[in-house]
Amino acid sequence: MSDELRPILECLVFLSQEPLTLERISAVLEGVPEEDIRRALESLAASTASPDRGLHLLHTGGGWLFATKPEYDAWARKHLQIERKTKLTSASLETLSIVAYHQPITQSEISAIRGVDSTGSLKTLLEKKLIKIIGHKKAPGNPLIYRTSDRFLQYFGLNSLDDLPKEEEIAKLLQEDKSTEV
Repeated sequence: MSDELRPILECLVFLSQEPLTLERISAVLEGVPEEDIRRALESLAASTASPDRGLHLLHTGGGWLFATKPEYDAWARKHLQIERKTKLTSASLETLSIVAYHQPITQSEISAIRGVDSTGSLKTLLEKKLIKIIGHKKAPGNPLIYRTSDRFLQYFGLNSLDDLPKEEEIAKLLQEDKSTEV
């Protein structure tokens, strides 16, 4: 089975429209040890990383998926007649980072941290499916509770929220940035 494993995995990942998790692959490949699957996926990822390939296998969003290499993005978009992704505004990015680092969180808590109303940014992030509503807080008015979505992880190429930069890393980057401005 080990000789067949890489092409089988390539087929499964290719057919998947969202990151294919190791658990889902294991369910399809009954009896194949997860370690064998993991090794075969890493080998497939290494082979797609070569410069003569237009796609690469990424481990993101908690699973595996094929993606166009950035240098070929323009041709893929032109072929599919897709306009460039709209960038998030600084207000939306600020709101999204607050949700990511403080989740679960309510709109009033977000607005208190930002110091301005966050209704518009939350609406944009919900439309882009980067955040989701997970329920209501047991507090006066039963406010909605927000958290990041799986699409958030995919959008930023993360496997889990643990991959977000830590406060110390951010502080160090900001300190380095300040020292280069002088």
